[in-house]
Amino acid sequence: MFRVSSASGGSGMHKGRMEAFTDGVIAVIITIMVLELKLPHEPTWKAMLADFPVFLSYVLSFTYVGIYWNNHHHMLQMVTRVSGRVLWANLFFLFWLSLFPFTTSWLNEAHPIPAPVPTAVYGIVLLLAALSWVPLLRALIAANGGGKSGLGEALKGDWKVVISPIGYVVGIALAFFAPILSCVIYAAVAALWFIPDRRLESKLSA
Repeated sequence: MFRVSSASGGSGMHKGRMEAFTDGVIAVIITIMVLELKLPHEPTWKAMLADFPVFLSYVLSFTYVGIYWNNHHHMLQMVTRVSGRVLWANLFFLFWLSLFPFTTSWLNEAHPIPAPVPTAVYGIVLLLAALSWVPLLRALIAANGGGKSGLGEALKGDWKVVISPIGYVVGIALAFFAPILSCVIYAAVAALWFIPDRRLESKLSA
């Protein structure tokens, strides 16, 4: 099923199949989200603008999925092999990512003002997706030489991994008092991750 990675110089499974599977899942997630966008009720600019909050929520979710795909791609360029632990950690991460279409659709049910519970649930899924990224990262580092590997060296002291969950927790708490402010916080956290980690790009260039 998997071939041994000769480039790694040791035992391990090739990363190509996991990368292809992840790309396929993410493509399906984006497709489902865009299919959830409904046509305006009338063929007018007013009707289209009335649905603008729905479009914004789609843009936010698309941005998050795009960020994860981008960083996932960069991470896998830094490694040569994966392990069983990596595969399970990747599936765990994809599980939370696959809930984005559901939470985005639910968030839109009460537009133009988001409802507290859907806003909180949206934040919970964002939080759990972020937390699931950590074991995936650690498993990849462990499977490719540990902390002294290229990936391990590149991601030492990644403050965004610490700040992001805090932002989500604050957004979840505020959802019951100011849902719009929660959405602003979710968007602000996304802005932190919009540009791929320059440390990975510098390592790849080197």
